[in-house]
Amino acid sequence: MMSIAPQEQTELIAVDAITVVNPRIRNQKVFDEIVANIAELGLKRPITVAARKNDESGDLTYELVCGQGRLEAFKVLKQEKIPAVVITASSEDCLVMSLVENLARRQHHSLDLLRDIKRLKDSGYSEREIATKTQLSHKYVHGVIRLLESHEHRLLRAVESGKIPVSVAVDIADADDVGVQTVLRQAYENKVLRGGRLMAAKRLVEARKHFGKGRGTSGKSSRKSLSVETLLRTYQHDVEKKQILLRKAGATRTEILFLMQSLKALFSDENFVTLLRAEGLSNIPKTLADRLTRIDGAMK
Repeated sequence: MMSIAPQEQTELIAVDAITVVNPRIRNQKVFDEIVANIAELGLKRPITVAARKNDESGDLTYELVCGQGRLEAFKVLKQEKIPAVVITASSEDCLVMSLVENLARRQHHSLDLLRDIKRLKDSGYSEREIATKTQLSHKYVHGVIRLLESHEHRLLRAVESGKIPVSVAVDIADADDVGVQTVLRQAYENKVLRGGRLMAAKRLVEARKHFGKGRGTSGKSSRKSLSVETLLRTYQHDVEKKQILLRKAGATRTEILFLMQSLKALFSDENFVTLLRAEGLSNIPKTLADRLTRIDGAMK
C-alpha cells in the first residue's frame, strides 16, 4: 500500500521549510533533556523528511516524517538548518510512517497511542496490517478500535496502563449492568483478573457506571454524568455503604463485649480456674487480661 523509493540522501534543510505532519504534545522535562543533549553533543541522528515542490514558485518544502523533538530543539537553539534524510513519499505515506514510528516508540500519552491506531484504520489499513506495522497483536488492535468507536475512554486508559486485558474491556463495553458482573466473574474464574487487578477492575466498573465512559464522550453524556441527580445518587450510594459498615461494626462490638463478659464470668468461677490450673492453662495473654481488667473497672 505504501510506495516509497529506496533512494534517500542526507541534506542540510532550513528548519522553517519543514512542516510537521503529525504534531504531538511532548513532556516538557523530556524535551528539555533533548535540547540540552543536542546543545552539548550535537545531533546524533538526522530527522526524516519528504520533499515537496511548489508548482507555482518551484520552491522546495518538506513534510516531517520523524524527528519532531529534534526539529523543535533546533528551533529553540536558534539553528537555521538541520541535517535530514530526504525520502520520496506521498503526504498520506508520511502521515502513516509518522504514526507507525510514534506507535513503535510508545513514549507518549496512552490515548495518543490508541487514537493513532484509529487513524491508521481511517487511512485505509486493515486491522491485520496495523498489527503487523506496529508489532501489536491483532486481537489488541481489534479491541482498541472497537473501544474507540464506542468512546470508551475510561476502559481504554485501563487497557493501556495494563490494569485490564483488552478482551475484558471489550466484554465490559458490550455488557449491561448485570452482564458486567458476569464478565468480571468469568475473568476471575479464568485467572485473567486476580487480586489487585480484579479490585481495580471493580472500581473501574463502578466509576464507569456512575460517571460515564470518561473524557472524550459527547457533551450530552458529560452533562448527564455530572447532573445533580447523578451526584445525589452517587452520594446516597456512598451513604448506604457507610451505614452498612457502621452496622457491621456495631454488631462486631456487641459480640466482642459478650465474649469478654462470658470470659469474666468464667474466671470468677473458682472451679473453672482450678481446672485451668490443673491443665496448665492458668496464664492468659496480657492483652486479654488488660481488657478484662478495664471491663471490671468500668462496671464498678
